[in-house]
Amino acid sequence: MKQYYHLLTYGCQMNVADSETIAGILEEKGYSYTDELTTADLIFVITCAVRDNAEQKIYGKLGELVKLKESKPHMILGIGGCMTQQDEIAKRIYQRFPGMNIVFGTDNLHKLSQDLDIIIEESKRIMDVHEITGNIYDDLPKTHTERHRAFVNINFGCNNFCTYCIVPHVRGQERSRSIKSIKNEVARLAANGYKEVTLLGQNVNSFGSDSDNDTNFVKLLKNLIEIEEIKRIRFMTSHPKDMSLELIQLVRDEEKMCKHIHLPLQSGSSKILNKMNRKYDQDKYLNLARYIRKEIPQATITTDIIVGFPGETEADFLETLRVVDEIKFDAAYTFAYSKRPGTRAACYENQVSEDEKKSRLYKLIDRVNMYMEISNKSRLGQKISVMVDGTSKKDNEVLSGRSDDNKLVHFRGDYKVGDIIELEVYDYSPHVLWGK
Repeated sequence: MKQYYHLLTYGCQMNVADSETIAGILEEKGYSYTDELTTADLIFVITCAVRDNAEQKIYGKLGELVKLKESKPHMILGIGGCMTQQDEIAKRIYQRFPGMNIVFGTDNLHKLSQDLDIIIEESKRIMDVHEITGNIYDDLPKTHTERHRAFVNINFGCNNFCTYCIVPHVRGQERSRSIKSIKNEVARLAANGYKEVTLLGQNVNSFGSDSDNDTNFVKLLKNLIEIEEIKRIRFMTSHPKDMSLELIQLVRDEEKMCKHIHLPLQSGSSKILNKMNRKYDQDKYLNLARYIRKEIPQATITTDIIVGFPGETEADFLETLRVVDEIKFDAAYTFAYSKRPGTRAACYENQVSEDEKKSRLYKLIDRVNMYMEISNKSRLGQKISVMVDGTSKKDNEVLSGRSDDNKLVHFRGDYKVGDIIELEVYDYSPHVLWGK
């Protein structure tokens, strides 16, 4: 009898990439994907540990899934990702939700097939979470979410230990794949009709820094540019302390390099950046962003910003707004600081009140939205290159795609997914362009 699986994925693109590996493993074992929870014979939840409210949502979802299993006792339930890489949380979930068949971490996807065999054949529950080994498993299967563009991991883990961030604790230290391995994977994608790749890492700029070989991120990109069938190359995320002028120049000069750079600011205050252990100050960030604006005027710059970090004063927050006003980010992911147990900042004094965090966040969102609208308005009348992704989520008679500079574009016409077309922008909102 045919067996179906469903994946619930939370958090960043790294988690999406992990889910694609899990999907590949499950499909090798004979499972087929379903988008209906009630149809699934196996459901896995891939979790994020960056923000506390995300964790609370996970507990609620697990309760729903366990209740669903009551009407379908043979169903296999599992949970993995960054939350479960934290030993205390993994044990809590395992004990609190006896309906969960498997709790696994971020570094043992290579054992998932074997663990499933044990669950099915021996009717055992499994908790398979262990210390990050630093090993890289290049040969795991993948089933990509889309058929024209794909995520490709180039390095794993992080060495930066920003004081607010749990990632180094749940993803381990940086370790890079070889250029040969990455190029082989991208070449296989190209042979299967993929036209765009997004290279993923917690810090793509430090690619190769853990290797004895003379390699770096720019050399990797130059290798991938050689693959003729690949028309677009994106990457995220970049750390400002490691962003090189050589990389910016490559994005400027190479047609295949998408004209979009995601450059997390986190705070505009040098004092707060120091407390965050970001290893750059306001001046260094501004000089980088100014250089991008000068060398690639058509490029979009997007960012991440946290407000309400411990010790952030109103003056510090105004410094953040000052940077936003100068750079005029094309988009930004904005967050109120959230304590993460196990990070240094969770123990800092001078925690900012929730009311003050919300007030600053709303002000920041208003400012960012203003510049997003200005950025989109500036595209009116311009011709832009767009890759067709499919129909709009809100209207299946409208097509949707991404421009070279990562703008969301809606349009009508008789096009296929994966087509790269030229459109003229005739209308806009803060979040969407309309083209014809």
